[in-house]
Amino acid sequence: QVQLVESGGGLVQAGDSLTLSCAASRRTFNIYVMGWFRQAPGKEREFVATIRRSDGSTFYADSAKGRFTISRDSAKNTVDLQMNSLRPEDTAVYFCAASAVVNVPLPQRAQEYSYWGQGTQVTVSS
Repeated sequence: QVQLVESGGGLVQAGDSLTLSCAASRRTFNIYVMGWFRQAPGKEREFVATIRRSDGSTFYADSAKGRFTISRDSAKNTVDLQMNSLRPEDTAVYFCAASAVVNVPLPQRAQEYSYWGQGTQVTVSS
């Protein structure tokens, strides 16, 4: 079973930057795609970004385009989410997710990911 552990969350001010990291362990050879989702209080979990481990192909939610960058280090089994120009509406619990299914195009729905981390809180104050 793949295990995912997020780190890097915290409290920042609007306009600041923050980098989230996700470390995968156990049966990581199964992982084909890794992604980030977020869930704000009272809202559904929403897609943020995803990356294919083999070739680094990426896809972003409109809310993340131009501000967030997802990257991976396949040798270290990690994926990062660099977040710039943060806004109060980015406040949420951010979850790392992984899929072992070969997908084209890159999956954007939560149900397409089999493995999830516990989440890390990001709070952006105005």
